[in-house]
Amino acid sequence: MATNDAWLAQVQEETLEPDLPICDPHHHLWDHRTAGVAPRYLLDEYLEDLNSGHNVVSTVFIECGTMFKADGPAHMRPIGETEFANGQAAMSASGQYGPRRVGAGLVATAYLHEGDRVAAVLDAQIAAGGGRVRGIRQAVAWDASPEVPNHRTQPPRGRYADSGFRKGFAHLAPRGLSFEGWLFHRQLPELTDLARAFPDTTIILDHFGGPVGIGPYAGKADEVFDEWKRLVGPLAECPNVHAKLGGINMEVNGFGWEHRPRPPTSQELMEATRRYYEHTIELFGVDRCMFESNFPVDKVSCSYQVLWNSFKRLTASYSASEKAKLYHDNAAQVYRLT
Repeated sequence: MATNDAWLAQVQEETLEPDLPICDPHHHLWDHRTAGVAPRYLLDEYLEDLNSGHNVVSTVFIECGTMFKADGPAHMRPIGETEFANGQAAMSASGQYGPRRVGAGLVATAYLHEGDRVAAVLDAQIAAGGGRVRGIRQAVAWDASPEVPNHRTQPPRGRYADSGFRKGFAHLAPRGLSFEGWLFHRQLPELTDLARAFPDTTIILDHFGGPVGIGPYAGKADEVFDEWKRLVGPLAECPNVHAKLGGINMEVNGFGWEHRPRPPTSQELMEATRRYYEHTIELFGVDRCMFESNFPVDKVSCSYQVLWNSFKRLTASYSASEKAKLYHDNAAQVYRLT
């Protein structure tokens, strides 16, 4: 169970549009994770959130540095995470846990900066996924300020421009693998340059490109938004890039929900973050956007039920066709889910 369950329970809402089919294209599963609000988040824990009222029919697991192999060559150890995630997905696919298909698609990780050597790792990841691996994520979230925690892998500045990284990246498209870009907002030009250099590789922007709201960015929400707007525009011009709508309720985003006596309602959540959603949908269009939960990471701020309610409040005036794309169809298409 999450360490903040009692806090989250203070806000109970009726589920909006409970029949609307949803593909959640971004969640994690792990165990023995002492940091964060969910030390254990396996199939059972995720299903508790999925069963809170919304019609989630399928999901995509995203790498999170869990269950790496304890031994063997370092560059092959991430295969363990895919074996683990595929096992959880196989449990869900048995039907014994209900009709939802958790992990219908898997996004693994690999050290692309190791260049051509990564080819064997990618092939091993595809094999370990039992037909479910759809892409690779290698995060580069980095900021110059020591007050902003960089990604757990401690990436160096400018990794997406590194020649070794690009040699490894070139092995994705021939294998039909997409790429997830996870970075902070001032790094958006680096992902734009990468997308332009590899127009045949499908790239998914995670979490709006990580607008930072802590450290030197604290109390500067409008300035950060304006800077983010300026930097995300050129990226949206790349037709091979899709955008995930979510993952903006982490501590690093600086909204501070986790410090309040009560968690936000879906209305409060929507109003506080809506400009990021609306601007991204305007730039990328409804055909290249998809809502995501980023659970259990975003559970630090809100419940799964409230989160999806906030999305549905945002799209209350959208057409049925637009909702179908944003909540299910785009994700199912990008991740090639049946």
